[in-house]
Amino acid sequence: MTGLISSLARRLALFLVLAISATSHGQPLPDQSPDKTLGVVNCASSLCHGSVNTWPSSPVAQNEYVVWSRLDKHARAYHVLLNERSRSIASKLGLAKPAHESSECLGCHAHNPMPERVDARHKITDGVACEGCHGPSEKWIASHTAPGVTHADNLAHGLYPAAAPQARAKLCMSCHFGTAEKYVNHRTMAAGHPRLSFELTTFTNLQPAHFTADKDYTLRKGAGASNHAKIWALGQALAVSTQMDILVDPVRGRDGVFPEPTLFDCHACHHPMADQRWKPRTAFGTSIAPGLIRLNDANALMLRLILRQLDADLYTRFNQAAQDLNKALAGSGKLNDKALALRQQAQAASEKINMSSFDGNTLRAMALLLVDDGLAGLYPDYVGAEQATMALGSLSSAMQQTGSIKNPAAYNKGLAQLRAVLVKDEAYKPAEFVSRLREFRSLVAAR
Repeated sequence: MTGLISSLARRLALFLVLAISATSHGQPLPDQSPDKTLGVVNCASSLCHGSVNTWPSSPVAQNEYVVWSRLDKHARAYHVLLNERSRSIASKLGLAKPAHESSECLGCHAHNPMPERVDARHKITDGVACEGCHGPSEKWIASHTAPGVTHADNLAHGLYPAAAPQARAKLCMSCHFGTAEKYVNHRTMAAGHPRLSFELTTFTNLQPAHFTADKDYTLRKGAGASNHAKIWALGQALAVSTQMDILVDPVRGRDGVFPEPTLFDCHACHHPMADQRWKPRTAFGTSIAPGLIRLNDANALMLRLILRQLDADLYTRFNQAAQDLNKALAGSGKLNDKALALRQQAQAASEKINMSSFDGNTLRAMALLLVDDGLAGLYPDYVGAEQATMALGSLSSAMQQTGSIKNPAAYNKGLAQLRAVLVKDEAYKPAEFVSRLREFRSLVAAR
């Protein structure tokens, strides 16, 4: 009887993954939804999500608004646009309006749908508010508290499936990485905007969660909702796919006569002339010659090692597509065709990752591959080392979920030492990073 129950539970979990995944593929991002945004005020009551104390009898804590408004940086995203740096960026870019009124900035610093899709009680000053992530609530606000209504019912009414790994990646990375429609380009960075540095699981863990990933949460949202490794891997696949989308875009992918520079490795150009740091790189079977701008391939390096562990055939196809793109960037081949081919492989990787399990052995194998790639010299540039370190942190979170880390305290100390090498990108020393990786390897291998 116990075996039958376990089998049914596994089938139910798989059904939830498939159902939510199918929903997330067709669900528009919250700022593109045709439904009306009603405003944070509808969520903030102490009888809804604004309770100071958690409700033991409720399946959710009921203090979600309080956590978000007091502790989450998304609640203060709009107010960043009022500071001197933002005013300076808007001025240098020649925007027609100040930053806090410009759609170019509000697209990511607030929930900013079209005016005709906004209720009078919605306040742009709330920043990236409830409906900016969970979707405009016009059709689901009443149903989501009604007896007998399921999570699938709420999704059908327009709730954005933010817990589903693929949908979460699409949502978060639409701002923290960019899309073909909204993207922090080189001109914006030159005007003073910080370089975008992002990894989905790491940044999810940095923000205070306004949910508890308990059994009830998993039952409602699906097992993948709290799978740190899967979320990390899907983020890498989407980053590569989006990068290729922008690279082939005839408008967004160009900056005058040049390709859009932010698609390439910032630190390959932004370093003192006396710093002769060029080294041959053979990660994808071909080395970019000195003087050629190198694509920012940090996410591709991560996706490459993920596929080495999950699917040998897909790994081979992805690796070949990346090699072909590098050759095209060097001037031998049709760039757009090669970029679209790599995007296709990244999208195939996303589907493979979404349907894969990440047990303790898989996680350790991925972490060891990652470290060994670093020891082989695959992360001589800052962005590669940065993504590798965040990846090890995300894999660490997942390994702790599965009880696969023998000495968590030592593991966390090792991660802290890796992060210390990356505190200042201008001071990054590849040899020091490799030395720390060598020390860290024994912790990963320990069983």
